[in-house]
Amino acid sequence: MPLHPDLEAFLDLVNAANADGPALHELSAAQARAAYDRSTGALDLPGPDLPCEALTLPARDGHALPARLYRGDIAPRAPVLLFFHGGGYVLGGLDSHDSLCRDLARQADCAVLAVDYRRAPEHRFPTAFHDAEDAAAWLRAHAGALGLDPARIAVGGDSVGGTLATALTVAARDAGLAQPVLQLLLYPCTSAHQDTPSHRRLATGHLLEQRNLQWMFSQYLRDDTDRLDWRFAPLQAASLQGLAPAHLALAEFDPLLDEGLAYARALEAAGVRTDVQVYAGMVHDFARLGNVVEDATRLRADAAAALAHAFR
Repeated sequence: MPLHPDLEAFLDLVNAANADGPALHELSAAQARAAYDRSTGALDLPGPDLPCEALTLPARDGHALPARLYRGDIAPRAPVLLFFHGGGYVLGGLDSHDSLCRDLARQADCAVLAVDYRRAPEHRFPTAFHDAEDAAAWLRAHAGALGLDPARIAVGGDSVGGTLATALTVAARDAGLAQPVLQLLLYPCTSAHQDTPSHRRLATGHLLEQRNLQWMFSQYLRDDTDRLDWRFAPLQAASLQGLAPAHLALAEFDPLLDEGLAYARALEAAGVRTDVQVYAGMVHDFARLGNVVEDATRLRADAAAALAHAFR
């Protein structure tokens, strides 16, 4: 299928704007974050009004991680999704993914705990993973006190947030901890090197630019050996056996498409129940483009349905 016409028109505007100004990889991290955050209000629809509580979670080094607990289900022992935002380990935060988290909470009748893990270059690998691991441990310990069901926890995220989520399942298995009921992975980063045919074919002009992606990774990784660590590239894990069932949502015109499909095949080969949906005509990050394309709404509904099924 060709690129969705609404996205094609949107990308024409984006590419024209990029031609007249500095590219993302030419900005400082602070400038890139500001530009990313400014775009959210224009590109995404507001999420539903529902109870939302600001929290802070302790990291292992004493840092307080900001978090938000959205309650789409206020009944006692509600199921909960532990969510990590995308942004290449450099961009994104609680505000950029607020609408997505609200929709998932409302449509799946669950709580969503969104975590603002520390970003690069101020905090390099594996800080983001350690923060995610600490957030998961905190949720397991405090779910009951928050009125949540510790037996019905899912993990999820988009892009590198999906990487963090699935890496948590590997870490939990290796530590002998219970698996979440689902790993919800929206176009996750899974490969050590971005050299697949989809990366070459879609390197420019499709929102996620190859130069920008490598710039973000260079801000996060300490050196090239970090690329081979499964906490950055889950396809590098020695085994994927025994992990939670996975729901992967991928985009046809996303450079990450091939590595997402490869990860799905690896999960299936390891005996993990895996559901894969490739959204035709879509690009990376389209779940946050509700003002641009209606498929963002469809993806959120599909993801919520997968969560609701897992929680049942």
